[in-house]
Amino acid sequence: MQSNAAAPAHPAGVPPVPQVAAHFASLDVQQHAARLGMWLFLATEILLFAGLFVIYANYRFMFHDGFAAASRHLDLMLGTVNTIVLITSSFTAAMAVHYAKEAKNKMVVVMFVLTILMALGFLVIKYFEYSHKFHVGQLPGPYFSDPNPELQVAGVPMYYAIYFLSTGLHGFHVVIGMIVLGWITIKANRNEFSGRNYTAVELGSMYWHLVDLVWIFLFPMLYLI
Repeated sequence: MQSNAAAPAHPAGVPPVPQVAAHFASLDVQQHAARLGMWLFLATEILLFAGLFVIYANYRFMFHDGFAAASRHLDLMLGTVNTIVLITSSFTAAMAVHYAKEAKNKMVVVMFVLTILMALGFLVIKYFEYSHKFHVGQLPGPYFSDPNPELQVAGVPMYYAIYFLSTGLHGFHVVIGMIVLGWITIKANRNEFSGRNYTAVELGSMYWHLVDLVWIFLFPMLYLI
């Protein structure tokens, strides 16, 4: 992980020289260690969501009709729009890494601001989805109260429990991603990245790709099948 937060003052417009921590032999070793650490962290995140996918598969097998009926009452249009928004935001996050390698910090700022705005749009859309669910009583477990005859099937309350748990956990990761990208955007605005010092941009982008990847699995699981 780069340690340029402790770097000495540098001339305006000139990126600081990346600092190497004492326990690393070189900057390359330090950057490889940072990437390895991020990959290990992402692996634990994948294991977390994999557990939810296993729970969904188990209850889907037990309550096939109830899960199918509840799935048909999600707003496919909003889910599709959110999928497009997240995929596009993943592209702008990748472009931020490209510009960071070329020391184009202003373009890094532009790409990450666009990514954060799309993340905010994703959450706004999810807010409207949640609001509708609360309004009609499509809530988890004992709180389910939707009188719609099509939803009076065993397993429907369990479906909404998994829906709110998985999308809520994913939404939490979206918020964390916005905070991380916001912090990196501030650093880019200070012109701190260069061709030898862009690890933070790369790691932030990797995290955002995970957020996008998890939704790509959640969308068909909850909205399409």
